[in-house]
Amino acid sequence: MYYIFRLISNHQFPCCIEREIMLHSTLALSLLLIAVSSNLAMAIKKEKRAPQTLSRGWGDEITWVQTYEEGLYQAKKSNKPLMVIHHLEDCQYCQALKKAFAENEEIQEMAQNNFIMLNLMHETTDKNLSPDGQYVPRIMFVDPSLTVRADITGRYSNRLYTYEPQDIPFLIENMKKALRLIQTEL
Repeated sequence: MYYIFRLISNHQFPCCIEREIMLHSTLALSLLLIAVSSNLAMAIKKEKRAPQTLSRGWGDEITWVQTYEEGLYQAKKSNKPLMVIHHLEDCQYCQALKKAFAENEEIQEMAQNNFIMLNLMHETTDKNLSPDGQYVPRIMFVDPSLTVRADITGRYSNRLYTYEPQDIPFLIENMKKALRLIQTEL
C-alpha cells in the first residue's frame, strides 16, 4: 500500500494508475446501471395488468358482444334475449354488483348458455334503453324481436332497472322471466 502511495505521490506511472482508476469507476458505474435497470424492469412487470377482456370482470367464461348493434344482431339470429349491463368502472355500486354477479354460479351459467351478453361503459343511442334516465348500474333485457323489455324491472320504483348485490336472487328471477317470455310470446 505504501508503495502505491509513493508511486502516486511521486507521479510515477501516472497513465497506469489513471487507467486503473478509470477502469474501477467504469465497472462501478456499470454495476450501478445494471442494478437500477433491473429494479426498473421488475417494477414495470409488477405494474402490467392482464389484458382487458370484454367481460370487464363480469364473467370471463361468458361470451360477450362488443356493441349494442352486434348484440341485437346476435339476439335475433340466435333467438336468445340480449342482456345489457350499463356500468362505470369508478362507480362503487357497479363494482359491488359486478362482484356479486361474477361470483354467482347460476347467473354465470345462464348468461353463458341462454343470453347474448353486453356490458356497456357508455350510453347507447337507443333511448329505449334508458326509459327512466341514464344511471348506473342498470340492467335491461331485449328480446329476439328487438323489443326492449321495459316490463322486466328491478325492485326500486325510482330506478326501475337497477340492482344491488342483495338483489341477485331477484335478478336471477328476471333472467328466467326473460327466457319464459321468449317461449310464450315469440
